[in-house]
Amino acid sequence: MSDDENARELSRMWRIWRTAKQMCYDRGYLMSDEEMNISLEEFRARCTDSNGAPQRASMNFTARPSDAMLKKYTDLPRPGRPIPEPSIGTIHFDFNSDPNVGVKHLRAYAQLCLNQNFHTGIFVSAVPVTSSALKILPAILPQKIEVFQESDLLVNITRHELVPKHVLLSPEEKKSLLERYRLKETQLPRIRVDDPVAKYLGLRRGQVVKIIRKSETAGRYASYRWCI
Repeated sequence: MSDDENARELSRMWRIWRTAKQMCYDRGYLMSDEEMNISLEEFRARCTDSNGAPQRASMNFTARPSDAMLKKYTDLPRPGRPIPEPSIGTIHFDFNSDPNVGVKHLRAYAQLCLNQNFHTGIFVSAVPVTSSALKILPAILPQKIEVFQESDLLVNITRHELVPKHVLLSPEEKKSLLERYRLKETQLPRIRVDDPVAKYLGLRRGQVVKIIRKSETAGRYASYRWCI
C-alpha cells in the first residue's frame, strides 16, 4: 500500500473501532469515554504495524457487563428458580482480515469464545461471510455469536438525528408495562432481530424495547416494540 492508501485505511479502521466501542457501551457494557473517543493518533500507535498499516488482531477487545445490564438480562424469579442467573456476561470482539470467511472460521471463533468463557462473541469481518456459515450460527455452540461486516460499523447509525433513542426494558419493566396496559406481549408492535438498530443493540427475541421520539407538541413520546 502507498502512504495515501495506508492513511485512508487507517482512518477507516479507526472509525469502525470507535463504532464498535460505542456499540458496546450502548448495549450496557463497561466502557470508558477514553476508550470510545480514542484519537486517530492513539489508534495509530496501538493498532498499526511498522509500516503504518492497521493490524486487525490488535483491535480485538473484551468488555464486562455493567450492573444495570446484568439486571436487564436477569429473568424474574419463578418457582424452581427463585434466584435466576443473568443471561449475559463478558463480550469479545474479533476483527478478522481473512479474504474469505466461512463455516470453519465461525466454528473456530465460537470455540475460542467457549474456551475463554466469553458469553457473547462479535465477529467483525472485512468481507461478507458465506451464507452457509451464517445458517449454522444458531446451533454452532452455546455461546451467542454475532456477525458484522466492517462496512456495517463505518457509521454509528444510532447517532443519526433521524434515528430515535431505543432503550431495552428489564424483565420487571416489561411486566409492569404489560400489566399497566393489560396487554399480552404479542399485542405490542414488533421489531425484528435483524432490524439495524436491533442488531446494533443485540436485542433478543421476546425482549421489549422503548423507543423515544421527539414531538412538536409533547416534547417527547414513547412507544414500545416486541422483538421477534
